[in-house]
Amino acid sequence: MEENTYDTFNRARMFMELGDPIYAARTLEPIVEHEPDSRSLLELLGRAYFHSAQLNKAERTFRRIIELDPVDNWAHIALARTLERQSRHEEASTYRRMYSVMSGGSLD
Repeated sequence: MEENTYDTFNRARMFMELGDPIYAARTLEPIVEHEPDSRSLLELLGRAYFHSAQLNKAERTFRRIIELDPVDNWAHIALARTLERQSRHEEASTYRRMYSVMSGGSLD
């Protein structure tokens, strides 16, 4: 029986909850190729990359979410934190400020 996107998403989410973001990312990568505009898939994939320290991939994924939805404040803070982990604090500050404006003033 072939697994559908919803089942694959839930399996990847389960791996995240079990503390295995690398396997979660591996599970999601093929379906994201087929559904590159799915924000829910991209968000989980970005989180998996971030938590497995695949920061370049996380950055690309969060940038894609922002490209799809420029006012997604979660993606802005996720990108800011990803850039900060790469010691790119000046670049991160732009996304942190965007998050702050969209979330009503909080910088976290």
